Amino acid sequence: MAQAIQKITLSASRDIPFNKLVLSQANVRRVKAGVSIEELAEDIARRTLLQGLSVRAVLDADGNETGMFEVPAGGRRFRALEFLVKQKRLAKTAAVPCVVRDGGLAEEDSLAENVQRVALHPLDQFRAFQALRDKGLGDDEIAARFFVNPTVVKQRLRLAAVSAKLLDIYAEDGMTLEQLMAFTVTPDHARQEQVWDSVSRSYNKEPYLIRRQLTEGAVRASDRRALFVGADVYEAAGGVVMRDLFQHDDGGWLQDPALLDRLVTGKLQAEAEALRDEGWKWIAVATDFPYGHSAGLRRLTGETAELTQEEASTFAALQTEYETLEAEYAGADDLPEAVDQRLAEIETARSAIENRPVRFDSADIARAGIFVSIDSDGALRVERGFVRPDDEAPVEPIPTGPDEASEPASPEIPVQRAVITIGGAPTESETETPEEDDTIRPLSDRLVTELTAHRTLALRDGVANDPQVAFQAVLHALCLNAFYRYAASTCLEITAKHSGFSAQAPGLAETASAKAIDERHARWAKQLPETPADLWDTLTAFDSDSQGALFAHCASLTVNVVKEPWNRRPDVFAHGDQIARAVGLDMAAAGWKPTVDTYLGRVPKARILEAVREAKGEHSAQLIDHLKKAEMAKEAERLLDGTGWLPEPLRLANSDTVTDEPAGEAEALPDFLAGEEDETGTTYLEEEPQAHAIAAE
Repeated sequence: MAQAIQKITLSASRDIPFNKLVLSQANVRRVKAGVSIEELAEDIARRTLLQGLSVRAVLDADGNETGMFEVPAGGRRFRALEFLVKQKRLAKTAAVPCVVRDGGLAEEDSLAENVQRVALHPLDQFRAFQALRDKGLGDDEIAARFFVNPTVVKQRLRLAAVSAKLLDIYAEDGMTLEQLMAFTVTPDHARQEQVWDSVSRSYNKEPYLIRRQLTEGAVRASDRRALFVGADVYEAAGGVVMRDLFQHDDGGWLQDPALLDRLVTGKLQAEAEALRDEGWKWIAVATDFPYGHSAGLRRLTGETAELTQEEASTFAALQTEYETLEAEYAGADDLPEAVDQRLAEIETARSAIENRPVRFDSADIARAGIFVSIDSDGALRVERGFVRPDDEAPVEPIPTGPDEASEPASPEIPVQRAVITIGGAPTESETETPEEDDTIRPLSDRLVTELTAHRTLALRDGVANDPQVAFQAVLHALCLNAFYRYAASTCLEITAKHSGFSAQAPGLAETASAKAIDERHARWAKQLPETPADLWDTLTAFDSDSQGALFAHCASLTVNVVKEPWNRRPDVFAHGDQIARAVGLDMAAAGWKPTVDTYLGRVPKARILEAVREAKGEHSAQLIDHLKKAEMAKEAERLLDGTGWLPEPLRLANSDTVTDEPAGEAEALPDFLAGEEDETGTTYLEEEPQAHAIAAE
C-alpha cells in the first residue's frame, strides 16, 4: 500500500500593527543597492504595499510571545514604511500584511527570499514600458513612477520597437543587449532583419559594424550640407533622421541623400537669386568648389566700409569688457560658465563689427562675378569680386596725334542680369580597388597623384615659412637658366606664375596647409596696390623682412611635386626632396593621416597589412589579417592613428617611418577581438531598478 504524501502547511498570514514590528538583526542584506528607501516609500504611497513582510514572534526568556514581531526578511520595505510614519503619512498602528514564520532559522529566511527570486528579463521591462505607453502614460510620467530619467524610458521604448523577430532572438540569448541597441538606429524592421542576417553569418558581429551597415548611404547630420539646410527643414520636406539614443551621434543620420541634395541646390539657388541685384556679371554656385578654383582670376580688393560712430563706441566698450574679464580671471584654472559664455558673446559681437561689408566700384562689378558655396561649418560662403581674363577692361591705345589726344567719353555701363551657374567641377568616378592577392603591387597612378598633391601643398607651405630656402630655391632655378642649357632640375614652376592646381584629392581644400596658404595670400593681397603700375613703388617701400617674406610666399606658389602618370620628372622630384629636407617637411605634422578615404580603402589588403606592420609591428598586423578588406581598413585606421606612419610617396627619400613595437609591451587588441566595450563608447542602460514587489531582502 502506497504511503500517503504529507501535505505542506503554509505559514499563516496576519495583519500586524506597524508599531508592533521591529527590524531583525538576522537580515542578511548589509550592502545598500537598488532603489533608495525614499523612492520605495513614494512607490508604496502611490500603490500601497505589494508584497508582505516575513516576520517572527519575539519571545521572552520563558519562550512566550511578547506581542512584538521582528522582520528578518523585508527590511527595506520596513524602513520605507518607517519613513512614511515619520512623515506622518502613515499611522503608527497601520495594519501591515505579514507572513508569520515559526520554524527554521531567521537568517535562512532572509537569504532564501533574496537568492530564490528571479530578476525580470530586460525585454519584459521594455515591453511593460510599451504597454504603459499604449495605455496613455507619457514618457515623463513613466519615468516619475519608476524613478528613472526620461531618457532611459525613451531608450527602453526604442528597444521595444525593434523588429519582433530580433526581439525573439534577443530573448533566447541569440543577441547581446549592445547589439540590440545598435538596431534602434533605424525604425525599418526589414532593414534591421536584413543586416542581422548578414552579420549573423560573419565573424564580426560588433555593434559598431551593425550601426555602420544600418546607416550606410545616409548623410551625417554634421555634414556641411545637412548643417546648411537644417534638420528641421529636411524633416519638414519628408526626410527621415535616424537617431542613436545609446551613444553620441552628432545629430544622427539623414536617410535620404537625394532629398538633401535637392534642398541644398534649391537653397543655394535662392541665395544666388538674392545676390542678382548687386549687379555682378556672373554667379557660380556649388556645394563645394575644388581647391584652386579662383586661379587665373583677378581678385578685386574693394573698400571696407568705415565704422560709424555708434559701431566704434560699441566696439570699444566690448574690447574694454573683454580685457577686464580676462584680467580678472587670468589666474583661474577654469572660467565660470557664465564668464566663458560672455567672452564668447563678446567675440561674436566683435567679429560682426570687424567683418564689415566690402564696397566695389560699379564698373568692376559689371565685369566681375562671385562664387556661392557652403563652408566646412555649413554656413553660406560668398566670395565676391573675381574677374575672368576675358572680362578684363580693354587697354586704351596710346594717342598718336592731336585728334586722338582728347579723352573719349566713358560709355554708359548697361544694366545686366547675372548668369548663375550651378554645380562645381565634375568629380571623376573611381571604382574601389579590387581584392588582390598578398603580393605588394605598385600604388595606382591616381592615388600617387593625389598623395603627392597633398605633399605639394604641404611643401609649398613649408617653403613659404622659410624665406632663406625659398630664396635659394629661386636662385637655383635662375642659375640653371643662366648657366646650363636645357636644364630642368628644379621643381619650381617659375614661369607658370601659379597657374592653378589641377590635382585634386579628398579634403584637399580643408587641409591645414591649404588654409595657411590661402590666409597668407589674402593678407598679402590687402597690402599690394590694385594696379600693377604701382607695384614696384609699393615693394620698394617694404623693409627687407617684408620683401623676404613676400618673396618666400611667391616662390612657394611655384612648387610642384605632383606625380602624374603622363608627366615623368625624376630630376624634379629629386629636387623636391632636397627642398623638403631643407624645410624639415613632415607630412604627419602637416596633418595628413592614413584613413579609409585617403589611403587604406584605396589599396589592397597586402598594403594595409604592410602599413600596420611597419607602424605597429607584426603582432598588430596579425590581429587584423583575417578580416575582410572593409573591416581591415577601418581597424587599420584606428591602429595607425597617432603613429605618424606615411606611405612611400609622402616620405622623404632615403628615410622611413617604420616604428618598432615597444619591447615587452603587448599591442592592445581591437575592441571586437578583445570583447570589450565597442569603439563608439556605447552608453549602456542604467542599472535596472528593482521594483519593491520583487526586491525582497
